[in-house]
Amino acid sequence: MMERYPDIEIYLANVSHSALNAWLATALEAPPLTPAGKGKWRTHGTYQGHRIPVLLVENAADGFASLWIDSGHCPWHTDQEAAQYAAEALQTEIRCSLGGWNPGDDPDRFWQVFPGGREGAIEWPDSGR
Repeated sequence: MMERYPDIEIYLANVSHSALNAWLATALEAPPLTPAGKGKWRTHGTYQGHRIPVLLVENAADGFASLWIDSGHCPWHTDQEAAQYAAEALQTEIRCSLGGWNPGDDPDRFWQVFPGGREGAIEWPDSGR
């Protein structure tokens, strides 16, 4: 059985609130995002009877927004699984951590997913700057 993460965080490139709201409504029965401070938006959904808090932070990293789903009770077991679904549903590039982070792991190793199924490990931020 696949390990279930205690929460999900993915990074979204160029996504509109209307597209994101539609995906969250479908996936988590969530009402539209509402403002929660400068560049932050919140909502909460429901999955299998569990309340699912959701936070969107605009421009969290290199022009990507961070979407944090603060629950282990959601349709996806891991960040990578959520990224794969989000890339297709939102038709945009999604990035996430490679797995559960442990001390000594490279914090710049991420997983990149594009619509259509192309995906792979990357260095982010790009260390070649």
